[in-house]
Amino acid sequence: MTTTLEFPVLLRLIDERSTAFRAAVASAPSLDVQVPTCPEWTLFDLAQHIGEGRRDWAATVAAGPAPAKSAAAGAPVAPREREALVAWLAESTEQLLDALEKAGPDRGCWAWWETLQSPHTSGAVARHQLQQLAVHTYDAQITIGAPQPLPDEVALDGVDEFLSTCVTTTSAWPHKPAVIDFHASEGRSWRLSLSADGARSARLPGPGTLPGQTAGQDPDAASAFFSARGTANELVLGLYDRIPINSLELDGDRRLFEQLSAWDPNE
Repeated sequence: MTTTLEFPVLLRLIDERSTAFRAAVASAPSLDVQVPTCPEWTLFDLAQHIGEGRRDWAATVAAGPAPAKSAAAGAPVAPREREALVAWLAESTEQLLDALEKAGPDRGCWAWWETLQSPHTSGAVARHQLQQLAVHTYDAQITIGAPQPLPDEVALDGVDEFLSTCVTTTSAWPHKPAVIDFHASEGRSWRLSLSADGARSARLPGPGTLPGQTAGQDPDAASAFFSARGTANELVLGLYDRIPINSLELDGDRRLFEQLSAWDPNE
C-alpha cells in the first residue's frame, strides 16, 4: 500500500476529523438543514450515515477477512436530540478506532474494493475511513456555512488513496486509451492510466514528466490526455464531486474526466 501516513497517524486523524464533524453538527442551527454537497440528505441524515457506517466498519474490521453482518441490526439508532446524537457519533468513532487498534495495520479484512493496488487489510480500511470522514466533515461544515480545507497531510494522501482504492480496476476502460495526470501545488503528482487492461495509478517522479508518458510506455501510445492542477485539497474535493472540476487548472481533453466520473467498472 502506497501511503504517506503511518497507521497511528491514520487513527489520530480519524479521531480529529470525527471531532470536527461533531463540532459542525453541534453548531448547526437545525439538523433538518439540507446538505448542499449531498442534496438528498439533511444534516441529520449525514450524521446517521456517519455513525452507522463507522459502526459497520468496526464490525467488519473485527470480523477479519470474512464479511461481517451489519452492525446496524440491534444497535442503538441515531437519536434525534442533538446532544444525544453527538454522543452517539462519538461512540461510533470509538468503536471504529478500538477495532482498528486491536487489529493493527496488517490484519486481513474484507473490503469492497479490488486488491489491485489497495490491499484487504485493516490498515487500508483505516486509510479509506479517514478520507470518508474528511470529505463528509467538509459536507457538514459547508452545510453550516463554515467550510474548512482538508488538513494538508489528509489531502495529500487523499489523492493517492482515491486513485488506488476507488478507481483502479482490472475492468476494461470502455473508451480509447487515456492518461489523466493530477498535480498538487504542494509538489506531488499522480498518473492514472486507462486502457483495455483496466485502470492503474502511480506517483509521478516529478513535474517534468511528459504528458501521456507512463513508465515503460511509448509516449505516443496514449490516445488521449488530460491533467488537473490545484491544491491537494482541491484535487480531493474535485475527485469526490464536491467542487466543480472547472475550478481546477485544466489541460487537455476535458471529456476524459467526465467519462471517468460516469464510468462504473461493475456494469
